[in-house]
Amino acid sequence: MEKIFVTGAAGFIGSSLVDRLLTDGKNVVGWDNFSTGQRPFTAGALQHPAYRLVEGDNLDLPALTKAMAGCDFVFHLAANADVRFGTDHPGKDLQQNTIATYHVLEAMRANGIKRLGFSSTGSTYGESKVIPTPEDAPFPVQTSLYGASKVAGEGLIQAYCEGFGFEGYIFRFVSILGERYTHGHVFDFYRQLLEHPDHLRVLGDGTQRKSYLYIQDCLSAMLHVTSLGLAAKAPHQVEVFNLGAPEFCQVRDSIGWICEALNLQPRLEFSGGNRGWIGDNPFIFLETKKIQGAGWKAQLTIREGILRTLRWLEANPWVFETRK
Repeated sequence: MEKIFVTGAAGFIGSSLVDRLLTDGKNVVGWDNFSTGQRPFTAGALQHPAYRLVEGDNLDLPALTKAMAGCDFVFHLAANADVRFGTDHPGKDLQQNTIATYHVLEAMRANGIKRLGFSSTGSTYGESKVIPTPEDAPFPVQTSLYGASKVAGEGLIQAYCEGFGFEGYIFRFVSILGERYTHGHVFDFYRQLLEHPDHLRVLGDGTQRKSYLYIQDCLSAMLHVTSLGLAAKAPHQVEVFNLGAPEFCQVRDSIGWICEALNLQPRLEFSGGNRGWIGDNPFIFLETKKIQGAGWKAQLTIREGILRTLRWLEANPWVFETRK
């Protein structure tokens, strides 16, 4: 039975992936330092006989190498995803995203593991002039430390695929929504509305255009293309896939859906400008023809994903306490 190693196994995407892999009959080793991961997200998996959770940090290469022994495939999802506050602590992106990815690759090399799935980001495209943005769009100037650190991680993976015969799958995500979501605009807006239902502060001017993707659609895409072994047949044994819904919405649209679902009509206070913060891209819309051509299609619309996220947050108020 194939054994899968998942970094960031207690996080939003990582814990959801662990559950899917176990349902698919895989043996899974989870790895997380619990800096942002949530122990309740691991509760179900820990009851499964095919799951083992190891607490550790990607910056501890000897421990990582030991934990990874005997695995066949690595999904590297652990990262600092704090795009908004990257300039407050620039070293965090370098350490937790770039250096950590190098350690994952070295641990794989030490254990003779050659297949990897990597969670990258649409932020690597910066403020692309090509919309919708395809995988082969030229990289512009990087506008966030998070995006820059992921570009560096992608480069390392590509070099390991070329130099050491690895098989790499690089997934450039838009923002992911759904159950276990603990970071992003739906979280921030709902938390505000719990505190003051009559008033909502919005970064930027609300015209920012964004694409999103529901968590289960994201997982289906990753598992679909890795199961096909597409990278093994590709030049240099690496494939890059954009993952996102085939649509986008304005921030104002999302606010409208959330407020309608909550039956609220708050006064909106915008900070102004078409960017919410340094590194915020005012228009993110990735072309997904490549992944759709491989046989995958998103099942939920952006609106449906936002509403499912909202309902999960309503049912799980404890997540707001953990983020204070």
